[in-house]
Amino acid sequence: MVKFLKPNKAVVVLQGRYAGRKAVIVKSFDEGTRDRPYGHCLVAGIKKYPSKVIRKDSSKKTAKKSRVKCFLKLVNYQHVMPTRYTLDVDLKDVVTVDSLQSKDKKVSACKATKQKLEERFKTGKNRWFFTKLRF
Repeated sequence: MVKFLKPNKAVVVLQGRYAGRKAVIVKSFDEGTRDRPYGHCLVAGIKKYPSKVIRKDSSKKTAKKSRVKCFLKLVNYQHVMPTRYTLDVDLKDVVTVDSLQSKDKKVSACKATKQKLEERFKTGKNRWFFTKLRF
């Protein structure tokens, strides 16, 4: 079977609190681990999408509208839908599995992820990833 759930692949979360949200795979565990004996992946996704920016907005308002909230989560392969898109943001050094173990590590990893995603949004690349799914 061809492995297609690779790091940097954009996915849509199907189950749970963040159902319908877009995320990017940071690390995949095809064989599972001891505590999760099924295929799963570590994803970093967008909890709150940026608003639409228009030309007449001031720079302060543009900065506020360009904000992103993110989440980090371990998700079963059955609960994600892969897309044809990839997101070339390097989150491997920022987000790790042990960053999910304690609250303060998770918060700091989330802040770093938020910064990287906002940077990517401001460059104007990967526009599909930063738009809300309408369904």
